[in-house]
Amino acid sequence: MNIVVCVKHVPETAEAEIKIDPSEKSIEKTSLVYDINEWDDYALEEAIQIKERLGGTVTAITVGPKEADSTLRKCLARGADAAVRITDPKFENSDCFATAKILNRAMKDLAFHLVLTGALADDDGCTATGPILAELLGVNHATMVRKIELNGDVAKVNRELEGGLEEVVEVNLPAVLSVQTGINEPRYVSIMGIRKAMQREIKVLGSAEIGLDDDEVGQEGSWVRIEKMYLPPVEKQAEFLKGTPEEIAAKIGEMLKTRGLL
Repeated sequence: MNIVVCVKHVPETAEAEIKIDPSEKSIEKTSLVYDINEWDDYALEEAIQIKERLGGTVTAITVGPKEADSTLRKCLARGADAAVRITDPKFENSDCFATAKILNRAMKDLAFHLVLTGALADDDGCTATGPILAELLGVNHATMVRKIELNGDVAKVNRELEGGLEEVVEVNLPAVLSVQTGINEPRYVSIMGIRKAMQREIKVLGSAEIGLDDDEVGQEGSWVRIEKMYLPPVEKQAEFLKGTPEEIAAKIGEMLKTRGLL
């Protein structure tokens, strides 16, 4: 079972103070810490667990600058057999469609049975890269996957739906599956694994190697363009009520009456 895992090198913004850069089309990234996208972390772990059960190989692939090598080395340290980084200044501002085109061309010489991606990109909130990649590759796909059972050339997967529901579908391989968090428990990276990963080769491809024209990538090759990015203004502030439970309950009741809700 040969598996390709698409990973993304993203800034950790959950506890950081976010500032908009002068272009108003991105955020200030100089002081941010980068790591593997959370959803891709689960996809990588799932690929490694499948390899441990069924054999085969795991190849981690990303689109990004040289700094993204740290994410690929984490993949190698966790158990990936090979790593590929696709990079070119022309790829800047590529949306999910342009990114899927880049991944598709880079995977043309890779023999795979399964492609795993994260269901969501933590930096831009995109969920479409996996399905678009599947269409470009001409293979089946499923999204929001919470469980994978492989039987020959068929993958039986549980998909998360709205309202806490799940559906079970069968997907013929080869296929692209977009993985949801909670499908497994990602393992820690050992010190020995990190040391060994630092000595491993990362294959680097540019636009010339994958054969994409300038107008197929970056902003020119994208369907979605960012016009302006801004922090939402604070319009209201929380009011903290003090007193005994009875006093607080009375205040809440009075507030609801004032607003016409009682």
